[in-house]
Amino acid sequence: MTTPSPADPPGLPTGGGPPDPWGMKRVENLITALTGVLSARVVVTPLGEVSEVHVLTKSDMQPKQVVRNIESALMAQLGFKIDHRKISVAQTADVRPIEALQEEAIAERSKRRVVVFKNLEVRPSERPQRVQVRVKLAFGEKEAQADELGTDTTRNRVEAAARATATCLDDLLPDNSIALEGAQIIEAFDRKFVLVAVHGLGGREAQLLTGTCEIRESAERSAVLAVLDATNRWVDARR
Repeated sequence: MTTPSPADPPGLPTGGGPPDPWGMKRVENLITALTGVLSARVVVTPLGEVSEVHVLTKSDMQPKQVVRNIESALMAQLGFKIDHRKISVAQTADVRPIEALQEEAIAERSKRRVVVFKNLEVRPSERPQRVQVRVKLAFGEKEAQADELGTDTTRNRVEAAARATATCLDDLLPDNSIALEGAQIIEAFDRKFVLVAVHGLGGREAQLLTGTCEIRESAERSAVLAVLDATNRWVDARR
């Protein structure tokens, strides 16, 4: 086995880095540049002989192929021959930043759990002083739509939207039962919110669920979101 000459300029430290009299940094950089290799560390004896090469790769790389790639690259580019038995390969399942993994996990959990709010329509009814509220939700592969009629006041439109949402949820969850207890607009912290109470019945267990949503776009939309806020965790627990 041969090693790079200690007089070889590429092996000399720069910028006050640690001493590298045998030029091993150049070897490590070459190994790290290979496909699938994440990091590399070369250990040498006091006489400059390579004693160990530690390599970290992605999990989809075959260790034997990694070793062959390292041997070929070192010989072709540096004229450096190394005993394959001195190369140890470790693998990692996923090396993405932990923040990215957390965001992906949260997004996946959210998609699996949350009932999706598809559409809301509020339009005048054929009867005077009445409005028709239509809510459409989706849960997995299923969709549900419900219409509710209410008088044309803010309070009744909010209740109609919340009632339609509860009806959709009741259709989407055939093994459970959901019914609206009530919905109202409240003020807190210089803002307006929709507060809802929903009865959830799963098996023999009955539970009063509450949810809120700040009014930003419309009170009816906030009523739908408040019902979903009240029921999402309860729905998830029964999947």
